[in-house]
Amino acid sequence: MNRPLFLFILLLLSLSSYAQKKFTINGTIKDANTGETLIGASIRVQGLSTLGTTTNSYGFYSLSAAEGAYTISFSYIGYETVVQKVSLENNQTLNISLAPTGTLEEVVIRADRSNHDQIRSPQMGVEKLNMAQINMVPVVMGERDILKTITLMPGIKSGGEGNAGFYVRGGAADQNLILLDEAPVYNASHLLGFFSTFNSDAIKDVSIYKGGMPAEYGGRLSSVLDIKMNDGNNKKFTAEGGLGLIASRLKVEGPIVKDKGSFMISGRRTYVDMFLKASSDSTVNSSTLYFYDLNAKANYHFDEKNTLYLSGYFGKDVLGVQDIFGTDWGNSTATIRFNHLFSSKLFSNTSLIYSNYRYAVQQFQNEEDVKITSRIRDFNLKQDFQYALNSNHAFKFGANVVHHKISPGDIRASANSSFNDLHVEERYGYEAAIYASDEWRASDKLTFLYGLRLNGMFVMGPGNFKTYNPDGTVLTSTAVGSSDLVKSYINLEPRFSASYLLNDRTSVKLSYNRNTQNIHLLSNSTSSTPTDLYVMSSNNIKPEIADQLSTGYFQNFNDNNYEFSAEIYYKWMQNQIDYKDGAQLMVNQEVESQLTYGTGRAFGMELFVKKRHGRLNGWVGYTLSRTERKFDAINNGSYYPARQDRTHDLSVVGIYKLNKRWTLSGTFIYGTGNAVTYPTGKYNLGGRTRFSYSERNGYRLPATHRLDIGATLEGKEHKRYHSSWTFSIYNVYGYHNPYAITFRDSQTDPNTTEAVRTSLFPIPIPSVTWNFKF
Repeated sequence: MNRPLFLFILLLLSLSSYAQKKFTINGTIKDANTGETLIGASIRVQGLSTLGTTTNSYGFYSLSAAEGAYTISFSYIGYETVVQKVSLENNQTLNISLAPTGTLEEVVIRADRSNHDQIRSPQMGVEKLNMAQINMVPVVMGERDILKTITLMPGIKSGGEGNAGFYVRGGAADQNLILLDEAPVYNASHLLGFFSTFNSDAIKDVSIYKGGMPAEYGGRLSSVLDIKMNDGNNKKFTAEGGLGLIASRLKVEGPIVKDKGSFMISGRRTYVDMFLKASSDSTVNSSTLYFYDLNAKANYHFDEKNTLYLSGYFGKDVLGVQDIFGTDWGNSTATIRFNHLFSSKLFSNTSLIYSNYRYAVQQFQNEEDVKITSRIRDFNLKQDFQYALNSNHAFKFGANVVHHKISPGDIRASANSSFNDLHVEERYGYEAAIYASDEWRASDKLTFLYGLRLNGMFVMGPGNFKTYNPDGTVLTSTAVGSSDLVKSYINLEPRFSASYLLNDRTSVKLSYNRNTQNIHLLSNSTSSTPTDLYVMSSNNIKPEIADQLSTGYFQNFNDNNYEFSAEIYYKWMQNQIDYKDGAQLMVNQEVESQLTYGTGRAFGMELFVKKRHGRLNGWVGYTLSRTERKFDAINNGSYYPARQDRTHDLSVVGIYKLNKRWTLSGTFIYGTGNAVTYPTGKYNLGGRTRFSYSERNGYRLPATHRLDIGATLEGKEHKRYHSSWTFSIYNVYGYHNPYAITFRDSQTDPNTTEAVRTSLFPIPIPSVTWNFKF
């Protein structure tokens, strides 16, 4: 590695020397009404198609050019473009405020990137959604949902009704890195997956990377969902929210010091539990069912070079059935970030990040109280730099170190219980990474994005660490102290992508990337649940590794009114983890003995057509794919479909601006049924029927399809406030989409077996929400 690294540094030094002959203009682009920074705003030099850039996650940009006079345009979707003449005779700072356009077609479906950037950028497999887009899509119970909206994109498959998990290009649900202001969220679901943890009122920007992942991201195999919260209005105090059938929300924001600092607080809570108490059934009215979440953020600009951000998220679900069963789970995150501008070219972001996910399950049996708890907690110190070498190179580099603590499970029983307390040892580890990447515009037509990420996982004591034979018996057992290193893994992750312009509106792209993962989710259920178990890489569990190769064709046509893309990909996966048949995962002292390890592969084609302008907007996405796993201990070592394998996946989204006040919307989805394991025989044991299973995932659930419609009615114009009504119908034609299929002895003939289909929403579900803003 020494020689390539030396050559790489030499190249950077030569480029930097060349860049010193030029001058740099830098600054921040903000919303003129609120002071919110605009992520992904476009800065273009008119007459020079290759000279331009976009703002980063903090609205900062830096652009270098030779001495001279230029006309620069600053633009962002839904905002008026600002054109300014600049005489570049020295380095200078130019901050820009863009005003929202307020026109009808500007606030509907579009990606947060210019047509030019979408074609020219070497980044593949990335979707950027604005909140106007998300807020128009009809969803169940009227609660606007980021996770449900991204599953309408090709290559991203929903986990199904009642499941907030999603699958990206053949990856499992835990192979998606979900970040909220840089903090990882381990379980992004409310009410067992009916809703996500993300309150759309508090969100500014959503980006999902499903291929060609930039080098600054790591830790998961399949995708990164990067969500940024609103900073808060630094011009004036405002309040907005909504009242729905099952939940209400409220957001308050305003300046701490006008034009220098602001805050934002947003909360949401359901009140299903209040309806339960009105029931005459004692079991129902004594049950509990609710969730709440709270988003908070503050920032302060000390000067043009220094800004401090504080943000946090706190959410919890509580579900209980009288004195029979109870469970609660929740996430807590906190992020402290400090931006510093070392020079007009060098931007720094330093972050200290905390993330905590916890769940508890409580059972009551004959006045005995048994409670099971589990937790995963992270502390992360991260340093990122962005260096604008010159007009042809944008260089990023940085490092981070994460301390993981996983508490797999504890059982605590009441004093009069016949159960014994059980403690499963905590596991500790450090995960560290360094990275560097460069976006190089090699010519007017050819652009490269390349980088390296070096990831290290260090499993630490204290604890008793065992190794196991293939049959699950103990091979060795070693006790280690708190400062002892148990096992280390070092992996190099190359990232490369390129785009070539065939003409101004057409390009082809190619990418290759490798990713590794050291935090793993164990589940033997058909859908993700709050009680699924997380484990980290250990002396038995190796890091998961995925290599993905993809290529695509991208075109804008009809005067950039339509956007088309076609991508194909192939992904190889190593060290995949699955459970052995009959495994017991929860609160198991030797859970690693229940696991088996193998490989996987996924390949597919994604087609996407989007209409960008006009009164009718929307898109059609289609995915044809295959996802398989191979384990020596399963299906006689043959490839078998992963449970998230879905051959066909189709989504159609349409939004129509009927007039100034009414907007109509609709979505239609169709997907091949998930792979499942059905019983192949049965026997009687102790007077009860038991089923036997053979081939893993050898059968399919019936296909899923659904039509949802919605309408938004804007209130009459008022100077001091604005309101709107949102109406929607989920599952318009009442199709019984399968949530699960179970088997039982026929009630009329016990010698035969019948299948029973369970559907969560077998009838149309209407909803209405009143939204307001002061």
